[in-house]
Amino acid sequence: MPFLDVQGLSKSYRMGGRALSVLRDLDLAVAAGEMVAIVGASGVGKSTLLHVLGGLDRAQAGRIHAGGVELTALDDEALVAFRNRRVGFVFQLHHLLPEFSALENVEMPMRIARQPGAEARERAAALLREVGLGDRLDHRPGMLSGGEQQRVAVARALVMRPALLLADEPTGDLDETTGSAIHDLLRDMHRAYGLTSLVATHNERLAAACDRVLRLAGGRLAAA
Repeated sequence: MPFLDVQGLSKSYRMGGRALSVLRDLDLAVAAGEMVAIVGASGVGKSTLLHVLGGLDRAQAGRIHAGGVELTALDDEALVAFRNRRVGFVFQLHHLLPEFSALENVEMPMRIARQPGAEARERAAALLREVGLGDRLDHRPGMLSGGEQQRVAVARALVMRPALLLADEPTGDLDETTGSAIHDLLRDMHRAYGLTSLVATHNERLAAACDRVLRLAGGRLAAA
């Protein structure tokens, strides 16, 4: 059975008094350890798809199995618990807390989960060193470049040891050189931690470096 198995996923929004269909009877299967790129035009629904797969939003129809768990059968509390412990998110905007240091931002998910402070700090520091920011632990986001901020966000996404990594246009706010380095970092982390990863991106050259590329159009996925 695939790590991620999606069947008949449908999602729509109410806009101007009518329903706007974004995902239409969508199917997807992703093997454990696979890194899949999702490409498509802006506004086609890539973010919506990742939000639904990661438990940030719910679909109106369909089933999602991830790591043997049927997400669509979970109540809100169980879905939040699954999302916080099994899914790592990297967004286009880093969403770092400006008043906290890089180290504090990365350890935050472990703190929220009430894990021991010393353990959280040690793991956060190790991840920041791994993403190339060992000399930036005490820097606040405003003291870091855009690429460095996104590296902190990658470390934060991994701190809870997720099985599934979802990256939504992770380089969309960066220049080409910096963006390429972040894609390299995501691939390195994907391999190092044995993740199953989906990366939504508008950069088809970078998407081609993933194991497989799927295009989202008309609410459905097809091989690109």
